[in-house]
Amino acid sequence: MRNVDVILGLQWGDEGKGKVVDVLTPNYNVVARFQGGPNAGHTLEFNGEKYVLRSIPSGIFQGGKVNIIGNGVVLDPLLFMTEALELAQSGHDLTQRLFISKKAHLILPTHRYLDKANEAAKGKAKIGTTGKGIGPTYTDKVSRYGLRVGDLTDNFEQKYAAARERHLEQIHSLNELAVKKGGEPVSLDGLEALEAEWMKGVQFLCTFRHIDSEHFVNNSLREGKTILCEGAQGSLLDVDFGSYPFVTSSNTVCAGACTGLGIAPNKIRDVFGIFKAYCTRVGAGPFPTELFDETGAQIRAIGHEYGAVTGRERRCGWIDLVALRYTIMLNGVTQLIMMKSDVLDSFETIKACTAYRINGELTTEFPFSIDENVEPVYQELKGWHTDLTQCRSEQDFPAEFRAYIDFLEHELETPIRIVSVGPDREATIIR
Repeated sequence: MRNVDVILGLQWGDEGKGKVVDVLTPNYNVVARFQGGPNAGHTLEFNGEKYVLRSIPSGIFQGGKVNIIGNGVVLDPLLFMTEALELAQSGHDLTQRLFISKKAHLILPTHRYLDKANEAAKGKAKIGTTGKGIGPTYTDKVSRYGLRVGDLTDNFEQKYAAARERHLEQIHSLNELAVKKGGEPVSLDGLEALEAEWMKGVQFLCTFRHIDSEHFVNNSLREGKTILCEGAQGSLLDVDFGSYPFVTSSNTVCAGACTGLGIAPNKIRDVFGIFKAYCTRVGAGPFPTELFDETGAQIRAIGHEYGAVTGRERRCGWIDLVALRYTIMLNGVTQLIMMKSDVLDSFETIKACTAYRINGELTTEFPFSIDENVEPVYQELKGWHTDLTQCRSEQDFPAEFRAYIDFLEHELETPIRIVSVGPDREATIIR
């Protein structure tokens, strides 16, 4: 049965996936995270409280739903323990509703140091990772050196010691390279203390139910249950189709739900693509519509555009329809969800990039590389000068905002079914 829906970001992440998953969860029996690591923070706000989820699916707040951390996720036991205990203190018991795939790979303490050493060795070419060990963990996975959740009960100490030794040798070599480039080597100070805390996280992780998630989700489908697959980061950070090499280390597009959970493509029904009414990016990498002026700073201030996990400033710019058409195509998006429309309430003019000019030629196709030669071509639309946060139905939308929605639907050839006009659950309008 085609009882699987997928929800994912269509830009560079931070689109507001967590809130939408929370809103949609009552329609599903199971919510499953299919890729990414604790560098991806999903922020949710309701009942006057704010929560930031890093590894735990955003469906955890809706009672009675099964939540799964899938095999495509990389999991740090220490950060997982911290996150889970914070939720437990706020009254959300996870032990009965959160299951973890045995095939999910573990982020080791040395992965964090290896992440920093890799960045240091790149010198000026560094890509701006969060330093949480995600890249090195995925590297170990594809190199067939990784440790998985299922290894915790199978001679784990010996496996961990071998992985640790190999990582230390790699860090030493990377440090030598960093020094040759005039950089600073990464110190191993604090590693033993981190390991001691990490092992506590391992013990905590073992109190949860570890499952063969591919069998669990397919058995659920046979029983007629519905599943919502939750992605992390955004499609433009996909390791294959994103702005390489300034990307994450996993497949963030819809196909990642198949490999990250063991779900066959023919089981997928709807693909919900989430985007902001403008565009943001964290870290290094190309960003054709980035604004370096007061307008960009104003969007950042109004939208509180700072990383949920890192606190880093997000780079802000106008919406990029060339990139959105591309990610809609890659994901097979059937329904669009527009977030943070209210951030643009006070602007006289709204701009949307409809094409790129590259070496003097116009194109509407996303190119191999979006380097400094890409010049965005904009279409201007009239602002709406209305406090959208007060809207509770589509009938409340001002004419100018309706015109903006109509324009986007025409350009993207995909219906916008949900419009978010504020951070709270109630500020979600279904069209």
